[in-house]
Amino acid sequence: MTATLPPLVDAATLRQRLASTAPPLVLDLRFDLSDPEAGRCAHAQGHVPGAVYVHLDECCGPVRDAQGRFHGRHPLPTREAFAARMAAWGWEPGRGVVAYDASGGMFASRLWWMLHWLGDPAVQVLDGGWAARQAEGGAVELAPAVPDPRPAPAQLPEPRVRTLDAEALASRLGRVRLIDARAPERFRGEVEPLDTRAGHIPGARNRPFALNLDSSGCFKSAAALRADWSALVAGAEASVHQCGSGVSACHNLLALAIAGLPLGPLYPGSWSEWSSDPTRPVALG
Repeated sequence: MTATLPPLVDAATLRQRLASTAPPLVLDLRFDLSDPEAGRCAHAQGHVPGAVYVHLDECCGPVRDAQGRFHGRHPLPTREAFAARMAAWGWEPGRGVVAYDASGGMFASRLWWMLHWLGDPAVQVLDGGWAARQAEGGAVELAPAVPDPRPAPAQLPEPRVRTLDAEALASRLGRVRLIDARAPERFRGEVEPLDTRAGHIPGARNRPFALNLDSSGCFKSAAALRADWSALVAGAEASVHQCGSGVSACHNLLALAIAGLPLGPLYPGSWSEWSSDPTRPVALG
């Protein structure tokens, strides 16, 4: 049985593990929504030795299904398709994966969640990301890593995390605690740089993912996150998590895991899918 690892790993521990006889698979998730190739360029300028670069689009499926329905800007692929991609990068269940980025864990947390979605809990996020690695003084590599492909699993275990689609969410509005991880001005509908309409799903509460971090860019302590989140989800039948396109909501789910609290389902389509349908209700303010 695959061991469950703590959600986070610090830079010093990662350095020690990379020097061991069984190093983890390291994935570089640096990305910029406004410049999709910025992360790949940053990777070429220096990365953790052996780290494989993973573009956000490689963690996504088609934005439209066979019937032409839009499912958001960063929808999930099938579990089988993502397992095959992970295997091509060198993953096999239980090997151990460390993901990092330069955005406070925003993109690395999506990879963390997706490995749990494949049923593999042997995954961690580098706390503090690339900045923490640089501050710790670990070696930097410029040459691109050569992946060591592994066979894709013939069968995947049950997911360790859950999802909820737009129809199921619509039927439960008012009965679930819906948490929106976007910035406050986007939640209120004052600005909308990316999606069809401005605003938020009626009944949602705003918990910007950046509130999970301390002033150093690392995650707050488990006790601090537990206090924050216990107050937010208290009394709820269930908490459902969304953001703009199903990425930063995973940061809030990672924070819940650090806090030792139950993980509610992710609404992968999030605001980008919800707002694309003019028949769905929208709230402002």
